[in-house]
Amino acid sequence: MNKRQKGLLAFLLRKPEASISLVGIILLIVFQFASPVFFTGPNLQTVSQFFAPWALIACGEIMLLICGEVDLSVGQVFALTPFIMYFVAGAGVPLFLAMILALLVAGLLGLCIGFITVHFGVPSFITTLGAMLLINGLTLTISGGFPVDTPNNLLGNIFGGWAYSEIAWAVGVAVVMHTILRHTRWGLQTIAAGGNPTGAAEAGIRIKHIKIGNFILCSTIGGLAGILNAFHVTSIDPNAGGANVMFLAIASSVIGGTSLMGGSGTILGGLVGAAVLGILQDGFTLLGINAYTFDIITGAAILITMISNVQFAAWRRRSRI
Repeated sequence: MNKRQKGLLAFLLRKPEASISLVGIILLIVFQFASPVFFTGPNLQTVSQFFAPWALIACGEIMLLICGEVDLSVGQVFALTPFIMYFVAGAGVPLFLAMILALLVAGLLGLCIGFITVHFGVPSFITTLGAMLLINGLTLTISGGFPVDTPNNLLGNIFGGWAYSEIAWAVGVAVVMHTILRHTRWGLQTIAAGGNPTGAAEAGIRIKHIKIGNFILCSTIGGLAGILNAFHVTSIDPNAGGANVMFLAIASSVIGGTSLMGGSGTILGGLVGAAVLGILQDGFTLLGINAYTFDIITGAAILITMISNVQFAAWRRRSRI
């Protein structure tokens, strides 16, 4: 391996979003040759609608994964929050204020989950699994199991009137979260809490506060994703989101370069990972490939990515690049 090749390999290892971006570009080329309609306006809208919700949720999920936790309930927060907005607005509260109150409830759910996890020592997998079932039951109870029309006014047009509104919000939130993760004390402490909790605690980092804060952040972003989706599709469905959108958000995070073992991750990589999954899903649909194949490839991608993360981490330690 010559010096240039080593330099390229080092760059790809340091920047996991670069390697997944390369995969995305290859997929774009392949699907464009396989189906000429791939790059048409209507189909690009479809692609963005596929992955925008889980790209948004991945922004919060990545922060939790980096500090060594996970939230399995965020998909149900995605479904519940728009209903809270709907019923509060129905009580005569202005729609914008109803949206803010709904997001506060989403954040409160994250606070409760985080508090139980860090103060009672319950693994977040168990805490959020229980919360997932509880919130799903709550959503079905208050909705009666039936969808409703999203309240609509100028606010609805701002948040969901444009065909690319969801993906625009996803990109905007990703940029903000990337800045927080890489250029603020909160982000650096999040990385330290997941990478070396003992050392972080000895350095005075309040690990419990960091984790609870990221639980709140993840739930709030999940609620925002649900509201944006409700405005965009003009209806609120109690079965929207759920486990599917949550698992796709985690898959996007992992494929984008975030470690499930904590201590490392990239927001922009999660955004690109979500785009790759969206491109795959849309491309398979255009080519008439069985939808079950998408799950096979997603599962395989997660396994391969995790194996690669472990092996690359060991390679970095040996080569000290």
